[in-house]
Amino acid sequence: MSESSPLQAPGKKERGLLERLSSLLLREPEDREQLLEVLQQAHERNLLDADALSMIEGVMQVSDLAAGDIMVPRAQMDAINAEDSIDEIVAFAVEKAHSRFPVYEGERDNVIGVLLAKDLLRIHANAEVNLRDMLRPAVFIPESKRLNVLLHDFRLNRNHIALVVDEYGGVAGLVTIEDVLEQIVGDIEDEYDFDEEADNIISLGGDQLGRYRVKALTTIDQFNETFGTFYSNEHADTLGGLLTDHLARLPVRGDVVDLPPFRFAVLRADARQVHLLKVERIEEPSDHPVDSLVAAQSLPPDRLS
Repeated sequence: MSESSPLQAPGKKERGLLERLSSLLLREPEDREQLLEVLQQAHERNLLDADALSMIEGVMQVSDLAAGDIMVPRAQMDAINAEDSIDEIVAFAVEKAHSRFPVYEGERDNVIGVLLAKDLLRIHANAEVNLRDMLRPAVFIPESKRLNVLLHDFRLNRNHIALVVDEYGGVAGLVTIEDVLEQIVGDIEDEYDFDEEADNIISLGGDQLGRYRVKALTTIDQFNETFGTFYSNEHADTLGGLLTDHLARLPVRGDVVDLPPFRFAVLRADARQVHLLKVERIEEPSDHPVDSLVAAQSLPPDRLS
C-alpha cells in the first residue's frame, strides 16, 4: 500500500474543469461569456478564490472601458491656479492631499503643467524658486483612449496622471493610474482615503454646516435614524443601492442625486460598486414629493469643498 501524497490529485470533475480552462487559455475563446462561465465554475469549486476571479473580470473589463468612462470630470478636478500665492497653493494642496495637481493659467482649459506635492515643498522653502519652473509636462489623451492602452503608457512612461480632452481640444477631466487600477482590483485605499474601520457617517466641519462623508454601504435605516429622515426603497437596503435604483444604473463618480432634505454626491466608485458619498442638506421644496426630485449631474465647482 503506497503512502498518501500531501498533494491530493484532483478528481475527475476538477480535472475536467482544469482541462477546459487550460484549453480556453491556450486558444482564443469562442466568446467572453464562455470564459467567464468556466472561471465562475472554478470559483464555485474552490479552484479560484473570489479576489482572483474579481481581478480577472476587472482585467477583461478594462479593455472595454475608455478614459472618458472613469475620468474625474473637469468640474471636480482639484487643480491649482498658477496665479494664486504660494501660501494659498500650499493650503489647497494640504487640504486636498493629492500627490499631483494639474496647474492652469487663466481658464481651467489652459493646463500648463503638473505640480508634484514634493516639489511644492521646495517652492515654499525657497522664495526664489518659481512655480512654473517646477512644473512637469502635462500628458493629454482623448476620451476614447482604452484603459488597457493607457495603463501600458502609464507604466512605460512612469507617468501617473493624464488630462482627458474632448473632441474640441478642451479639458474634459483627468484620470490617474490609481483610477485605472481600481477597475481591476477594486477601490484602492490610501492614508487619505475613508477608513474602512471608521464610522459610517462623518461630519465635515461640524453639524452646523450640514455636510457629511458617508459610506455607501450605510444602511438606509441607520441614515434615517441618524438624521430623522424617512427614506425607503423596496429594492435596496443601503444608500448605494438607493442611488443605484433611482438612477437605474450603477452610479459613477461625479453623479449627484437630490433627495430632499439631502443631496448625495458620489465621491468614490469603481466598476463594481459605490464606495463613498458626500451628503449635504438642501432646502426641501414644499410643492414637490421627494421621489420626483431626483437629479443626476456633475458637481459644479463651488460645491466641491
